[in-house]
Amino acid sequence: MAYRILKRKWPSTAAMWIMMIVELALTVTLLVLTALAQPDTYRTKLWRAGYELNFNSNPSLIQFAYANGQPPPKIPFVWSRTLTDYNVAIAIISLFFLITRLIGIIMDFWFPIIILPINIAFVALYATSLGGQAGPDYLDPTRPSRVAWYIAKPCNVAANVQIQGYCNSAKGTFAAFSLMFVVTLVNLGLTIWAMVPNERDTRDWDSDDEDDEPLGGGSRRNKKGSSWEMQSIPPTPRTGLMPYTPRTTAFNTLDRKNPARQQ
Repeated sequence: MAYRILKRKWPSTAAMWIMMIVELALTVTLLVLTALAQPDTYRTKLWRAGYELNFNSNPSLIQFAYANGQPPPKIPFVWSRTLTDYNVAIAIISLFFLITRLIGIIMDFWFPIIILPINIAFVALYATSLGGQAGPDYLDPTRPSRVAWYIAKPCNVAANVQIQGYCNSAKGTFAAFSLMFVVTLVNLGLTIWAMVPNERDTRDWDSDDEDDEPLGGGSRRNKKGSSWEMQSIPPTPRTGLMPYTPRTTAFNTLDRKNPARQQ
């Protein structure tokens, strides 16, 4: 039979369930971390701390621009609220997608061809988030920053204990997103593995058989509800005689042994 595109079986169901458990734990972690960072718990404070440590630009440049009647500069993505809201949205979408996947597996409608573009999209979403969290800051040409200081530097470079705590929270969020990115890559790999042609595509399968049992097998059960007795009897030729079954033969034997019948 030719390559089956839609109804393809997953090569490892156990691996898929394991990844779902890991993904659930990471998704709950992301929901908590992103909710704590919303809307601006420590983003601007880390930005200002980086300026005081000569690591990045000054967040006051925006206020200076407004005060001088100049258009405000474009805020680096790493320090923008857009990134914070983006991370919250990804965590919520991941939870919704995980629930949808569970329902699809239970309903036997979770086919690799359907999940392949979704996994690709999630890989792109998490890659964008990681790039934003560790993104550059070139707002101040005198203090360019290729990587956010709370990622590139240890948190103890800041003397303020509160800033160190915020730095650890940012590092933890980045680590959780990194692990989730690895999970999405593994899920994408499992999907591609399921889409790769294998020996199942070279065998002849019954398209109506959900269990993918080979055609022509003598042990395959009749799916139209025929009795077990009739399955073991070869087809009866079209004659004027009534077809015999094991039950008919048994009744005929009893009739011959009955004395009243013999008389």
